[in-house]
Amino acid sequence: MSATTRDHQDTVATRGRASTSQRSVGWRIRRERWMYLFIVPGMLYFVVFAYVPLLGNVIAFQDYSPYLGFTGSPWVGLENFATMFTDPAVVTALKNTLIITFLQIVFAFPAPIGLALLLNSLISDGVKRAVQSVVYLPHFIGWVVVVSIWLEVLGGDGPVAHLFTTIGLGTPNIMANPDTFKALITAQVIWKEVGWGTIIFFAALSAIPPELYESAAMDGAGAWRRMWHITLPGMSSVIVLLLILRLGSVLTVGFEQIILQQPAVGANAAEVLDTFVYYQGVLGGDWGLSTAAGLFKGVIGTILVIAANRFAKRAGSGGIF
Repeated sequence: MSATTRDHQDTVATRGRASTSQRSVGWRIRRERWMYLFIVPGMLYFVVFAYVPLLGNVIAFQDYSPYLGFTGSPWVGLENFATMFTDPAVVTALKNTLIITFLQIVFAFPAPIGLALLLNSLISDGVKRAVQSVVYLPHFIGWVVVVSIWLEVLGGDGPVAHLFTTIGLGTPNIMANPDTFKALITAQVIWKEVGWGTIIFFAALSAIPPELYESAAMDGAGAWRRMWHITLPGMSSVIVLLLILRLGSVLTVGFEQIILQQPAVGANAAEVLDTFVYYQGVLGGDWGLSTAAGLFKGVIGTILVIAANRFAKRAGSGGIF
């Protein structure tokens, strides 16, 4: 057989394999057409409620008026962003947001990890399930109810205030104290979400092979060493993933939770970017400035996610993309 004939046969075979591959992909799509059809509602949801609203960010570069619309409102370029960084209210909101975010990442983010490790160490499955049921419950309570409960307990007429009065330490109203407001917000987030956050970490713990613990115990490793060298490394990929996702919303600290309690402590202590956007844009009508603040949040979150993902990959973790 000549070389020319062999080359021709190889070319025909390659084209045949490519054609078969293309036909097989199309055949699989036709075969699973109903499964793909189930994806359509989810895709439409994100297109309509996530991607199409992104076009509204053009307001950040306009002196927008709802009566003039996108096309009739005058363009102002970066004027809204310049105003945002010189407005004392924005500076205060940004400072409060960063402080609350820092407290939540340092204290609220590790809390589910610690609770998951604690519950995983319980021998009795019945006790473990009972505790899980109790700590999951606050997640399903709305912030209006949560704030009301905390107000009843820690407010000026609550049992804590009466206890302090009885022992001669005055009548503190923790719910109306601007100095402790940020710590209070973080404590509320921990109380409400710590149980729900343990679900993912329990899944990560269940994926760790029990043989590793048995081998470590036979080698004389105690509980702390097993946790440090087996449990935490086994959970590290999930921890990194959730931390990266948390950084994406680093400037979002809970609009409903804060706006319910802001009148009691004042704007200097409780004004964050979310409430600023609401009061300045929705109530005040300054749509351009509030949209610029919201766009700033999104850009910072995107940058942090990309940077954290790249750092995680360089550190040996899988990252999220």
